[in-house]
Amino acid sequence: MLLVTGATGNVGRHVVDQLLTSGEAVRALSRNPAAAQLPAGVEVVGGDLNRPETVEPALKGVSALFLFPAPGAAGPVLRAAREHGVRRVVLLSSSAVEFSSESADNAVVAYHREIERQVEESGLEWTLVRPCGFAVNTRQWAPQIRAGDVVSGPYAGAEMALIHERDIADVAAQALLTDRHVGAKYVLTGPESLTQAEQARRIGMAVGRPVRYEQVPPDVAREQMIQSRIPADFVDMNLTFLAELVGVPTEISPAVEQITGHPARTFDQWAADHADDFR
Repeated sequence: MLLVTGATGNVGRHVVDQLLTSGEAVRALSRNPAAAQLPAGVEVVGGDLNRPETVEPALKGVSALFLFPAPGAAGPVLRAAREHGVRRVVLLSSSAVEFSSESADNAVVAYHREIERQVEESGLEWTLVRPCGFAVNTRQWAPQIRAGDVVSGPYAGAEMALIHERDIADVAAQALLTDRHVGAKYVLTGPESLTQAEQARRIGMAVGRPVRYEQVPPDVAREQMIQSRIPADFVDMNLTFLAELVGVPTEISPAVEQITGHPARTFDQWAADHADDFR
């Protein structure tokens, strides 16, 4: 039995699909099992990583665990996993843990590093999956694109090799299913580094009409995000991160193809898969 936490999330849902396709018995953790809408054949159980004590019953009879990085949950969940005889954990982390620039000095990077430390010291076999920027994060532009042809935001020239969530899930599933990835730390990227302006243009191509990115000054963007009730510390972290990416192409990782046997999906593929989100 394999347990997937964060099973209704962007990555976890696809991890569930991959494990089912491989013929595995899958248990999925959900805060609301009745609304999970997971495939038939999945054992959906209630539990909340924000309350780690609710996760322990789901660990009984489990051999491997896909762990979503909920702050404060890793330590208790990993201890319970070891006590219940779980052998392996695959952690969804972030490539930000490898940053050494100013943008790495923030709470989000710190908690990912701490969770990785706890996983490495857990006594379980482990694999760390470190995605670069998620392509799905561009869905934050969906209201603007549905309303018109312009995406307004800071740093049009900031580059990222955004990764399709299915590729992250494919790698995680392989790490859960085979012994070849024990002790590995995989940075995952998409196959091409694109500016935010180019990302917006390609989403427009997927929805069938021109979309352009209109750059606004960072202070204007900051005020807009704060007015949207995004915490100020997160806004400042994001702006610092984007500023450092202007004109700096992301180094492309070969890990997706090496691990899964198929090339990493392009951003165009992601946009086509999610075109309805922007219409």
